[in-house]
Amino acid sequence: MKKKYPDTLPDIQIIEEKDKRLRLKSKDVTFPLPDEDIKRIHDMLDYLEMSQVPEICEKFNMRAGMGLAYIQLGIAKRIFVIVYEVEEGVFERYVVVNPKVKSTSEEMVYIEEGEGCLSINRPTTGIVPRHARMKLIAYDEYGEQYELRVREELAVAFQHELDHLDGILFTDKIDSKNPFKGKDIYRSI
Repeated sequence: MKKKYPDTLPDIQIIEEKDKRLRLKSKDVTFPLPDEDIKRIHDMLDYLEMSQVPEICEKFNMRAGMGLAYIQLGIAKRIFVIVYEVEEGVFERYVVVNPKVKSTSEEMVYIEEGEGCLSINRPTTGIVPRHARMKLIAYDEYGEQYELRVREELAVAFQHELDHLDGILFTDKIDSKNPFKGKDIYRSI
């Protein structure tokens, strides 16, 4: 049975790269989170999932997105969400609050088609080196702590969003003089 989505998008206003707030370092939050934060987190998750459904994406003229950090809404709190499509129409949702990286792999990878970002509305090319695997500790929106191991595309998405929390954009990691530097060293995924 096909999932039913609402007729309107959640009210998510994503700021673009020229907005200086994207460069702010986000601050840890305390629990319990206010109700408006919990609602916003769920709206962000719904928005991302809807953006990955082709007919909804087309209907609302959206760009598909896998992750979204609070700072992309102009709010400097250490919160991000990821929605990962594990198979067609089946999504895993991750709420990541106050994350701490425990370990990363030595192996480095990059997304062959290049990374994208809902805050960067221009074509970009180049290699963004990322760890192939990582382990982190974080909290969900209700203050429950968990530990998570992620790998491959999911690890890349987590590192992309972790960078947002520190005011770093993926384009900062592309070598401007040699955008494909590392192609012969890193594994493409």
